[in-house]
Amino acid sequence: MASPSRSGAFQVDVDKSVEKFTESISFDFRLAQQDIRGSIAHAAMLAGQGIISEAESKQIAETLTAIGQEIADGEFEFDESLEDIHMNIEHVLIERIGDVGRKLHTARSRNDQIATDQRMWIRDQISELDDLLKQTQLSLVAFAEREAQTIIPAYTHLQRAQPVLAAHYLLAFCEKFARDRERLRDCLTRVNRCSLGTAALAGTTLPIDRNETASALGFDSVIANSLDSSSDRDYVIEFVFCLTLIAIHLSRLAEDFIIWSTTEFDFIELPEQYCTGSSIMPQKINPDVLELIRGKSARVIGSLQTLLVLMKGLPMAYNRDLQEDKPALFDAVDTVSASLTLTNGLIAGAKLKSDSIAGGLERGFLDATTLMEYLIGQGMPQRKAHHLIGKVVRKAMQENKTLADLSLETYREFEPTLDESLFGVLGVDNAVNAFVSEGSTAPARVAEQISRWKQDLENATS
Repeated sequence: MASPSRSGAFQVDVDKSVEKFTESISFDFRLAQQDIRGSIAHAAMLAGQGIISEAESKQIAETLTAIGQEIADGEFEFDESLEDIHMNIEHVLIERIGDVGRKLHTARSRNDQIATDQRMWIRDQISELDDLLKQTQLSLVAFAEREAQTIIPAYTHLQRAQPVLAAHYLLAFCEKFARDRERLRDCLTRVNRCSLGTAALAGTTLPIDRNETASALGFDSVIANSLDSSSDRDYVIEFVFCLTLIAIHLSRLAEDFIIWSTTEFDFIELPEQYCTGSSIMPQKINPDVLELIRGKSARVIGSLQTLLVLMKGLPMAYNRDLQEDKPALFDAVDTVSASLTLTNGLIAGAKLKSDSIAGGLERGFLDATTLMEYLIGQGMPQRKAHHLIGKVVRKAMQENKTLADLSLETYREFEPTLDESLFGVLGVDNAVNAFVSEGSTAPARVAEQISRWKQDLENATS
């Protein structure tokens, strides 16, 4: 079957190998419902402008609606020879209503059509991803509430640094996902602009009303420049960049949970339904889902790189290269959506091993910085206090003791003015309770944050 996109200028049919190489219906079929919605709105606008009749517009809309239902029900047969989703739908439309169907493509091109479809599809995905991110935040807040009293070591350079509440750690990821949601909403302001009616690249000589179509499709505005419209994929790149940061945040959370689940750390018990075994080692319970969430982030990063390289050398305006943006876009969305869904289940079923954590919590001198700040509060200059506590830590290491185990006499060897009040900040419990600053791991501050997050997430609309 010859593609309807080939005009009378062609004297021979397209080569079968070209047909196979250039088709996109194998992936852009996912835009079917957006394509139909856009076409129905376009037909209504053409009728409103007197370019086609109201009866023709109604016939087109009714037939397209029926086609859309067949696609949704899996009863529509896509034809590779028709290249893409636009031609597949239009071909069946013309088969069913003849010349009336042929009028639909008046004053538009597949160039503005595909951009409009993509923008609507991305708009839908932003809403769904926002819901998934919100659910992830709710799961983290619930986990934080369950572990409100648990103290864990926090790390820099993968070396023990200071004690923090486990809830404080979990809420840190709430903040990251909040920024992800903000980025998606901001991205939406540029996605939600209508390309339809800019045609191939220069606009049209027909008296269309682009604002009518944009309004009918829920767009905030129209693209101002037709050349920009047909050549632009900034909105795809920006959206996939947002997805990339989500994937990176999920990967970092997965990495910590993987480390925590090792025998060496023994901080967390993962839900077994999200773990797998070994084909040879019967004792193994492997965090494969977390490892794949970490690994699949590379696919999303790769999709972003694909889009950037795809666009970097294209001349104005539309080029067929742009067909290749959709596999990267679709894969990035699928990967992040699946990763978020699985992360929610993992968080909901995970438990911290409080006894195991507590058993080794005093190792690593997590209270050293708090002790230094105690001295600063007593009037000692920071650099002097820093150097002094370093010497104290060395002494404790030599004697295989914690800072709290050292005697007051030992402390007075380094600073004769010290008294027993210093013991009030030693040990991880005292160290955590000593925090006061906003945004810190102070128990009162963390409790405030849990309360705020619960309220914000319960009241927020996606």
